[in-house]
Amino acid sequence: MKRSYISLIILSGISLAACNNRQQTPAEPEGKVKLETISMTSKIAGRIEKIFVQEGQPVHKGDTLAIIHVPELEARLEQADGAITSAEGQLRLARNGATTDQLQQIQSQLDAATAQLEFAQQSYARMENMFKDSLIPAQKFDEVKSKYLAAQAQVNAIKAKQKEVTGGTRPETISSARGQVERALGARKEVLQAVSETIIIAPADMLVESVTLKEGELATPGYPIVSGYQQGNSYFRFTIGEKAINAYPLGKEVTITVPGTDKNMAAKISMVKQLPRYADNTSTAPNRQIGEAFYELKVIPLQSSDADGLYNNSTVFLKP
Repeated sequence: MKRSYISLIILSGISLAACNNRQQTPAEPEGKVKLETISMTSKIAGRIEKIFVQEGQPVHKGDTLAIIHVPELEARLEQADGAITSAEGQLRLARNGATTDQLQQIQSQLDAATAQLEFAQQSYARMENMFKDSLIPAQKFDEVKSKYLAAQAQVNAIKAKQKEVTGGTRPETISSARGQVERALGARKEVLQAVSETIIIAPADMLVESVTLKEGELATPGYPIVSGYQQGNSYFRFTIGEKAINAYPLGKEVTITVPGTDKNMAAKISMVKQLPRYADNTSTAPNRQIGEAFYELKVIPLQSSDADGLYNNSTVFLKP
């Protein structure tokens, strides 16, 4: 009886040790597949004219996904073209100066003013002699003198205008006209940039996940039109406690297994970061147990093609 009791104690100790060994054997960390998400949004407001893709369709970089119709851009482009034409005309006028016809007009005005000045000068000379002999009153002499001075001032003004025209346009005037041309060209470039934004292009190879708008619906700036997963840029995310984190140093090569399949792939730990405090698992009895911090591992496959076909947020396991 005593021998049987001793045997029972020994068997109980062995079973307890085996249980402890099983509890101490770490399980393979469980993680999730993560695919980079791309969202194509509208930069300008307009109505969806055409959608070229559907959910679940793979597309390549540069493919056209949708077209937005903005009729106001056509009117703005015509306004910009008109402004360019007007500004370029002003610049040519400033550079070329007065035309031959304009120079002839100024010369004709000068000849007429000179003739008037000669007549006013002769009249003034006669009236001056008569005024000295007291043959005419002072009022009459002052009127003739005033006409003479006015004719002389008119000749001087036309000569100054002729000198300005023949001397060429001022550099400031040419610079101002050139600035107006550049301003008009910039306005046209802005309109053309807005026109290019009406075509939604795939920025990378991707798998379309969702199409949020239909043809005829209004697209507002910043609202996603098409979203999907970028191909060839998958990674795995694992959460590891601080007690085991030292077994997964940065840059270590590991093996990723996919449950339900025989697929194994070589990968490398590319990033280790501590999760925020709200994710820590803190003990309710701090006097007896130490709160445990958790870390996030970002693991990337050595061959990106190995992760093709995996679904976002599907489960994988990590083998050190």
